[in-house]
Amino acid sequence: MNSFQRYINETTKAAPLAAFRFFFGLLMAISLIRFAAHGWIEKLYILPQYHFSYYGFSWVQPLGEWTYLLFVLCFLSSIAVMIGYKYRLAIISFFLSFCYIELMDKTTYLNHYYFISVVAFIFIFLPASSYFSVDSYRNERLRYEYIPRWCIDALKLMVGIVYFYAGVAKLNNDWMLEALPLKIWLPGSYDLPLIGSLLEQTWVHYSFSWLGMLYDVSIPFLLLYKPTRRLAFVGVIIFHIMTRVLFPIGMFPFIMIFAALIFFDAPTHEWILRKLSKLGRFSIDVFNNGKHMVHSAMSWSVWRVRVLCIFFVVQLLLPWRYLCYPGHLFWTEEGYRFSWRVMLMEKTAYAQFKVKNGKTQEQFYVDNRDFLSSFQEKQMAMQPDMILEYAHYLGDHFSEQGHQHVEVYVDSYASLNGRINQPFIDPNVDLYQEQESFFSKDWILKFKDEK
Repeated sequence: MNSFQRYINETTKAAPLAAFRFFFGLLMAISLIRFAAHGWIEKLYILPQYHFSYYGFSWVQPLGEWTYLLFVLCFLSSIAVMIGYKYRLAIISFFLSFCYIELMDKTTYLNHYYFISVVAFIFIFLPASSYFSVDSYRNERLRYEYIPRWCIDALKLMVGIVYFYAGVAKLNNDWMLEALPLKIWLPGSYDLPLIGSLLEQTWVHYSFSWLGMLYDVSIPFLLLYKPTRRLAFVGVIIFHIMTRVLFPIGMFPFIMIFAALIFFDAPTHEWILRKLSKLGRFSIDVFNNGKHMVHSAMSWSVWRVRVLCIFFVVQLLLPWRYLCYPGHLFWTEEGYRFSWRVMLMEKTAYAQFKVKNGKTQEQFYVDNRDFLSSFQEKQMAMQPDMILEYAHYLGDHFSEQGHQHVEVYVDSYASLNGRINQPFIDPNVDLYQEQESFFSKDWILKFKDEK
């Protein structure tokens, strides 16, 4: 406890935290502009008549035309976070609005959306506006050149968890021994200049698979170790630019490149911030007052440190929850989300729903296009929890239409990493009678590893 107390009281330059805050806000603002410019707000949240919910969050629904205002609020909050204006209010506003956006429809789940959410949550507890911010520029009492070291280490730990767990997740037979799904994906980029023809070679598929795993598990430690830090950061840039070229994964590569800067020492960040201050035509020297934000000066410090400790325990344990479920993880996807399993499988599926009168045995088939967008239908067909949720929606819908003794069944087939199609969901189970829970879904048929 004495060692922990000494660590909590240890201070370091605030520049790395300020730079991370600035680029985080900037990239979030760009991401939101990009999202709106592609018309995705309307396509994903306005036009669909049904939206898939996370378990326990069915109350989070799109707000109709007011959804645009939600995105505006999130955008303005990201700008305020970037410049450090009304920072505490801004980061809470960003966290709540972004999480609401993320929770509105489960079909849009992406690992980097989850990463943004957890980083925003961490930022709520950090004094990120104490340096190079509008708040600290206008109020000298909020201005500190030195902050507790744990504030920066918390972000390093979060970035390290993302990379390391992504690497551990690659330690599976398909990725390591079969080079799947890269063997399926890479040949699709055959038309790329210079490297296109190489992407059709089997040895390249295996090289990318193994190098990707080694990169993920080692890069946090290489960034922590000062002698290898610069070379490791070059590797970060090359890796993420390559993934951006090969795969349509949006802003995630740029987010991770800038996130990796947190591992550099304060002089690097001070140089970056000095360049930015020249663009803003003000002197960064006003923030260099030599003041230390010590533990005793922060009335909120004790309980917020405890909250973050609990948060990181959850982050370290959550990816292992899949061990509580039987069956093949990629097949059942029980415990798959929120575990930093990035681009690990190629899964396709088909789901034909049948509504039956349990008493008369009269039945009819449902055209999913009457209720779902093509993107929703694709995602639903390969994720059992979404199949169950959709079955309940159909049951409720047709019950309200006057149908009696409604039962809902599905004929479903799926293919995992190029294997032959096989039955996915038990067609004899009335899904309308099954309830969502954290327990295993025994109506998911057993995976057969047939090629």
